[in-house]
Amino acid sequence: MTALMWIAAGSLAAWLWLLLGQGFFWRTDVRLPPAPDPGAWPPVCVVVPARDEAEVLPSSLPSLLAQEYPGRAEVFLVDDGSTDGTGDLARELARRHGGLPLTVGSPGEPPAGWTGKLWAVRHGIGLARAREPEYLLLTDADIAHAPGSLRSLVAAARAGGFDLVSQMARLRVASGWERLVVPAFVYFFAQLYPFRRIGRKGGRTAAAAGGCVLLRTEAAERARIPDAIRHAVIDDVALARAVKRGGGHIWLGLADRVDSVRPYPRLRDLWRMVARSAYAQLRHNPLLLVGTVAGLALVYLVPPMALAAGLVAGDGVTAVLGAAAWLVMAGTYLPMLRYYGQPPWLAPLLPFTASLYLLMTVDSAVRHYRGRGAAWKGRTYARPETVADEC
Repeated sequence: MTALMWIAAGSLAAWLWLLLGQGFFWRTDVRLPPAPDPGAWPPVCVVVPARDEAEVLPSSLPSLLAQEYPGRAEVFLVDDGSTDGTGDLARELARRHGGLPLTVGSPGEPPAGWTGKLWAVRHGIGLARAREPEYLLLTDADIAHAPGSLRSLVAAARAGGFDLVSQMARLRVASGWERLVVPAFVYFFAQLYPFRRIGRKGGRTAAAAGGCVLLRTEAAERARIPDAIRHAVIDDVALARAVKRGGGHIWLGLADRVDSVRPYPRLRDLWRMVARSAYAQLRHNPLLLVGTVAGLALVYLVPPMALAAGLVAGDGVTAVLGAAAWLVMAGTYLPMLRYYGQPPWLAPLLPFTASLYLLMTVDSAVRHYRGRGAAWKGRTYARPETVADEC
């Protein structure tokens, strides 16, 4: 057997293991479980950190203010040093649309050791504490919620005994690049953090989606949220891990009625979004970077290369192994494409999309070593210690 044949066989073996042994990550049926209404609806405070979000706020904030929640609920939007009038626009939208009460606060610049978003979340939780909420809904400024979203989250948390319930918001897929890259982003996330394993009590897998996190206040205090994760750039995963380490029961699934309205029309926009935190996910570890690049190449790039090389060289076994691995890969991607309403012919293009993610990850490391770090909206978190607690 040739070296390429062995590599192709290794790729196929990896895909068979991913298909059956990685928590059925490729399935998209982990959704918010239906639940009966609780006897009494607990008070909830919604905390929205917002920095320069005037572009998306008119599409998202009214949906929060319009929540049809039978209990007491209030929205706290924290204007994190915006320069585009985010705070004033939020007040105007509240006056125009009515609905849930809105308080707009501003925390000032974050102190050393804090990421801006988590400093804003801390300020919002501090404002909400006076209302003595049983739950906190942490949601991003670009997330639009259907009218019954909050009600469904609280009912599911109460019925399932969950300390944290999170939904992976449905991201926008309008431009060509969004169709190519966005479903793969969620697919890769689920591969790293299989949703079925996250919900197991006592399991080690923990993750959340920062756009929609319902958190029991008692669990937040027990886990010292957000102080315990103040360094984290990938704050949603760090939050979920802190809650689970504190004995909390968590759940994560795909959303049906929670959508991101933030556009990523160009490849440059998507590239910046991924490269901002990709190397932080690898703990700024060069060995993990090398292993990740090698793993991505073996799993995603080898199948089409083995098929092409086998056909050119007349090596039928190598070609069959490559084709089989590529077929399994595409088959596992189809459910995510259906979830996003995309055509099935995009499934065979996953190796190309994976190569983009490989380059984005390498670029993230290059940015880090050039001192640019994890940059977002005018702030840069370049030092390794600023993300030391996130993984």
